[in-house]
Amino acid sequence: MRKDPRQTGGGSVIDALIAAVRDLREPKVAEVSPTPDDVRIDGKTCLVTGTNSGLGKAAAVELARRGGNMILACRPGHPEARDEIRRLSGSGSVELLEVDLSDLESVHRFCDVLVQRGIRIDIAVLNAGLMPRNAKKTPQGYETMFAVHFLANRVMVDRWLGDGVIRPSGPDGDIPRIVFISSEAHRSAHTADFDDPGTYVEYGPGESMNRYGLTKLLQCTFATELSRRLSPDDTVEVAVHSMCPGGVATNIARDTPLLLKPLVRAILGHFFQSPEEAIGPVIYLCCAEEAGRTTGMYLHLMQRKAVSPLALDPENGARLWEASEPLVARSRESR
Repeated sequence: MRKDPRQTGGGSVIDALIAAVRDLREPKVAEVSPTPDDVRIDGKTCLVTGTNSGLGKAAAVELARRGGNMILACRPGHPEARDEIRRLSGSGSVELLEVDLSDLESVHRFCDVLVQRGIRIDIAVLNAGLMPRNAKKTPQGYETMFAVHFLANRVMVDRWLGDGVIRPSGPDGDIPRIVFISSEAHRSAHTADFDDPGTYVEYGPGESMNRYGLTKLLQCTFATELSRRLSPDDTVEVAVHSMCPGGVATNIARDTPLLLKPLVRAILGHFFQSPEEAIGPVIYLCCAEEAGRTTGMYLHLMQRKAVSPLALDPENGARLWEASEPLVARSRESR
């Protein structure tokens, strides 16, 4: 019997904030070391989504500072992001390309530009995220978090591999990397409909955190399955990793109910990391030599962990891959 996709884990925004604060306050030993400042990525083309603020902006600054040729994949309306990241990084090799990840037509236009310009991506950081209060439909009829956290990434990766924008490495080649910025919230989703993931479901403020966890479960499951498919027979051809940065003071909860906003802002500002403090695992997965030789790593803060059993299950990965294939094909046909 098919499980009800609405049966996600419990928990509210406040519950999630408390859990994140606990993670940051509990003494833990980092299992991967911070990437030294002298580790460079000179000449590598890096693409980061969601760079107008928060973790994406901080990661783009640091990757540019380390010599990366930056492509800022940013939603429309933030032309200042390029100049600010150039100024903060001291790099002139930063450009901005607009893309609305909630609109698959915009995603395809963005991919078209990459092809037309002959761009080849060495490091892709799929960071963009959101958590609206209420369900909203995208132009293609999908729920917005599902589109931004999973389907847009699925479409982009499919295009990049098919178009040669990302090219799997040969035996002696430089291995490209794909890094998904996910969340420990993926563990809160107790089940998911891997056979019909695109079904639109209405929800209100009380369910937004649950739906966020569900879409992050789909994202982690996709990242894990992508890692399997791109590196068959234990030969790493594309390094695919995912991570949770822990609690970060960003504007992802900008749609928090009005009465809760002062509390949420106070918690974020006082207890959470700044984006600049939180980018350690991003930089490790993008720049560290070890992360370029292996695939399928998941970091929570600077600790290695396994993704949840649901995300790790190869059967779920195959089901999600096959069920989303028609959605990818439909996005191409509707253009």
